[in-house]
Amino acid sequence: MSEEIQNKAPKQQHDEEEIDLLELALKVWAERKWILKCCGWAVLVGLVIAFSIPKEYTATATIAPEMSDGKSGGGLSSLAAIAGINLNSSTGVDAIYPDLYPDIVSSTPFIIGLFDVRVKDLDEKIDTTLYCYLDEYQRAPWWSMIISAPFKFLGWTVSLFKDEEEGDAKLDPFHLTKDEAEIAKNLSERISVSVDKKTGLTILSVTMQDARISACLTDTVMRRLQNYITEYRTNKARQDFEFQKALFERKKKEYELAQENSAKFADTNKNIILQSYRSEQIRLENEMNLAYQVYASVAQQLQMAEAKVQEITPVYTVVEPATIPIKASKPNKVMMLLGVVFLVGIVCIGWILLGRRYIDLFRGKKCM
Repeated sequence: MSEEIQNKAPKQQHDEEEIDLLELALKVWAERKWILKCCGWAVLVGLVIAFSIPKEYTATATIAPEMSDGKSGGGLSSLAAIAGINLNSSTGVDAIYPDLYPDIVSSTPFIIGLFDVRVKDLDEKIDTTLYCYLDEYQRAPWWSMIISAPFKFLGWTVSLFKDEEEGDAKLDPFHLTKDEAEIAKNLSERISVSVDKKTGLTILSVTMQDARISACLTDTVMRRLQNYITEYRTNKARQDFEFQKALFERKKKEYELAQENSAKFADTNKNIILQSYRSEQIRLENEMNLAYQVYASVAQQLQMAEAKVQEITPVYTVVEPATIPIKASKPNKVMMLLGVVFLVGIVCIGWILLGRRYIDLFRGKKCM
């Protein structure tokens, strides 16, 4: 008998749960007209919100950078060996991997370097710097103006008791003002860089409120990133080339001076057959020959240093250039509208099932 009672207990609990779920469904169904009415208002609110948010356009560009394998100097070393020069051209592994490109683009020096870029909108009504565009020409939803109005009034009031700052103050990357830091953060969030680890393709994208500005800025960011990587990879080689160039000029002057001294001595002591003259002439000729050998060797090294700079300069292939986008990427009005309606529907169902019950309990306790 006890086993039968234990088997019946779970069945009764399961039946009660089904009855409870059925009652909840009936409660919601009974209020279906009210829920549909609220969802209808939600559609209107969602449309107002969706059309109040300014449109933003995203332009993308895809590049395929040349990967450094640490063996780029192989051909150059062979050429140097033929010339009799021991050129250590082993460049090693590149310290800047494509995975670091997002960090480079989002760095403060890189972002601040974009402030002076000239931008022009699609209608050609705006022609200014990127900093002024982000500071003065950004559209915002109407409710953001209402929310920010008290803070702007408070800031204006505080500014009355402060000394006016100089308008022509130069930008200091080491010490940014509050406005400059906010614009730099805003610009950094609008630039995106992603790297495909399998293919090595780098995808750059910039989101702006104007389609033309987004495309032009994407192209600018792509070129500046290429220049940054190129300058980094060729920095040591360019320094070596400048050193060899200065050394070449100095050795050239020394050779020309030795040649001039030898020629002057020969012209001055013409038709003289003294042994001291011959010794001095041989010494000057030896100095000239030695200066020429050093000069010729430095000239070869200068040519090899110039060739090395060209060889290690990375080459980027633009797989997909930046183009002016036709459709806006933000906001997604359909998803925003569905989200608002779904949220309102959940709130209404929660109010029917839980909200009213808690209010009735609260009123009952208050009456007691």
